[in-house]
Amino acid sequence: MRISGGIAKGRKVGIKKAFSQKREGDELRPTPAKVRKAIFDILGDRIIGSRFLDLYAGTGAVGIEALSRGAEQVVFVDDNFSRVNIIRDLTEKFGFKNRAAVVKDRASNFLKKSASVFDIIFVDPPYSSDEPGLILPLIDDTAILSDNGLIIAEHSSKKTLPLTYRGLKLKKSYKYGDTSLTIFEKYRKEQT
Repeated sequence: MRISGGIAKGRKVGIKKAFSQKREGDELRPTPAKVRKAIFDILGDRIIGSRFLDLYAGTGAVGIEALSRGAEQVVFVDDNFSRVNIIRDLTEKFGFKNRAAVVKDRASNFLKKSASVFDIIFVDPPYSSDEPGLILPLIDDTAILSDNGLIIAEHSSKKTLPLTYRGLKLKKSYKYGDTSLTIFEKYRKEQT
């Protein structure tokens, strides 16, 4: 898998090691290159200078792509110790160590205790899980997403997500084969 844009364009993100470190019941499904490209085409210049949260980071490819394309800071969250170490190694190898933080934790635990605020949150739980239904309301209930911030939820095209939450509204949904990207935007405080 290769980075498709930015200063690390063309550099390879090795994922074989991530698959070899898979635990029983682990569902590691890297975001395909065309979907990663679509994510950053959707974001456009909004990625530049942003604070980006990569929940369920897996191989780290999406967060590394965000750093390559100009995100100011990326926090990677995954609950697999081996993948966390792989992501740490990759951010160092690509020269992004000072702009990256890698956290070993469950997404829900991280959201409940984080004091950080992010402009863009990428949510990519296992397709077979019910995590989007748990995580999106949790994001909505916390102050982790900046006003006018975006959530990009990657999920199975067979699942549909609610159109709105209290402080989030559906901006757009895109379908790429069996993968869908659903974009939510946080209402400004004066709009709620």
